[in-house]
Amino acid sequence: MGDSGYTTAAYGEVTVLVGADRGAYPYANSLLVRGAAETLVVDPSLSLVEGAPPADLVLVSHAHEDHIAGLGSYDVPVHVHGGDLDALRSRGAMIAALGLPPDAAAELDATFRDSFHVRGRADARAFEDGTVFDLGGRTVTVVHLPGHTAGHCGFLIEPDGFLFVADIDLTSFGPYYGDAGSSLADFEASMRRCRDIDARWYGTSHQKGVIEGADEFRRRLDAYAAVVEKREAALLAFLGEPRTVEEIAAHRLVYRPHVEGPHVRPVERRTAVQHLERLREAELVERVEEDRFRAR
Repeated sequence: MGDSGYTTAAYGEVTVLVGADRGAYPYANSLLVRGAAETLVVDPSLSLVEGAPPADLVLVSHAHEDHIAGLGSYDVPVHVHGGDLDALRSRGAMIAALGLPPDAAAELDATFRDSFHVRGRADARAFEDGTVFDLGGRTVTVVHLPGHTAGHCGFLIEPDGFLFVADIDLTSFGPYYGDAGSSLADFEASMRRCRDIDARWYGTSHQKGVIEGADEFRRRLDAYAAVVEKREAALLAFLGEPRTVEEIAAHRLVYRPHVEGPHVRPVERRTAVQHLERLREAELVERVEEDRFRAR
């Protein structure tokens, strides 16, 4: 995995540092925000490993490897939500939060270290929902948007009217809530919160880039949220006969059949369990044996 540079695009005084391949994983989009007194960077990605722009502080939307790969370029204060603070401070804690089996975790540790340059930032500080960073004539306000991770956050930049929504990224893949600390219910609440925020521009971490206008953003957000409903419909159809959680995981709600890797089964299992719990509460699914479920 090679490091690649970024291109820039300006939205008011907010500069998007567009990662290689339009920010597709393993890359991501970063932000450079300048005020009269200070400059900050949001989510220094793999594309910022070389030639990172100078900044006085760094904000991290959440502690995933693709959002912090360029963090080693900055010897300045680093801030993240308290829900992801341990994961940012320690690579081991970051890997533990993914909830992988031990052999896969060991392999991923080497990948994070060698390919994503993750060293852990023991000096990282915590912010909370509503924390305001005043750069001098420009403010960056934390908007807590949990679900993807417990501490996942967006940032509202004023007076530009730019809302960075990070990994609520509007891609066709849909919402990801498959880590050990993820939550489908929280993710849906976060999407509703984003929908209620009026901005001029909405920036995403991957591929979709920046969307202009609240109406267009909400249209795309609704389509993105609908992926959750499609997964649920697929699960109900599969439960026409009794199935175990492992059978559901093998059937796949999230990844396409060709996708392989040690992360696939744990993510599919956690996703299936969250949907099963919700469908059981809605009395659309019932347990028919100790480990089998079917649609009512």
